[in-house]
Amino acid sequence: MNGLGSDVWLNWHGIALHESLLLSLLVSSILVVMAWLTGRHLQRTAMVSPAVHAAYSMMRNAVAEVVPDKDVDRVLPFVGTLWLFILLANLLGLIPGLSSPTRDLSVTAALAVIVFVAVHVYGIHAAGLGPYLKHYLTPSPILLPFHLISEVTRTLALAIRLFGNMMSLEMAALLVLLVAGLLVPIPLLVLHVIEALVQAYIFGMLALIYIGSALEVSQTHLDAPPTSAAPDPSLDKEHS
Repeated sequence: MNGLGSDVWLNWHGIALHESLLLSLLVSSILVVMAWLTGRHLQRTAMVSPAVHAAYSMMRNAVAEVVPDKDVDRVLPFVGTLWLFILLANLLGLIPGLSSPTRDLSVTAALAVIVFVAVHVYGIHAAGLGPYLKHYLTPSPILLPFHLISEVTRTLALAIRLFGNMMSLEMAALLVLLVAGLLVPIPLLVLHVIEALVQAYIFGMLALIYIGSALEVSQTHLDAPPTSAAPDPSLDKEHS
């Protein structure tokens, strides 16, 4: 494996199924099963375990600090799913014989594209298509190319940042194991867990900040003072 791709695990009717794709599907399946079990538990007992409640409260508080209160319930499912997916994908590297799907650039690029689309969907839904597109022309239409370049570069940075950090983490762990053998497994495991948490948090927070900036367009549009109408000349004549 070279980091830019992953090993082919299965050929299905001439279609190569790579390790990163299958592991990503595994992570998605785990999240679906966890959500289903949590939903059934809530239906039966109407109570949530302390760990689930703490995780939910932390994610909700983080979202509430960035987006307006009225948008928290709409943004939380998307950002929370991102956090959980990336965290589980990062932690898969702890299992012997498996690699984190996020060390594959195609996976992180797909996540970045999903964030790119979600940002504009949230923005258009909140402000409307016209006002949202108009904000790319403010304060001057001359800045339109720079706004577009910024959209592309931050999406690329989002993909490369996660890929680079996870790739370098696994390579560093491999080098340490080759040099020191199995004398340092616990520190490496702790480092991997911490890095998995940090990278999942950073990716989700950046996505949240981008969504929050898109939602600000609608707030700016609502807060903008209405255009004053031209005075009626007949009123001046009556007063005179």
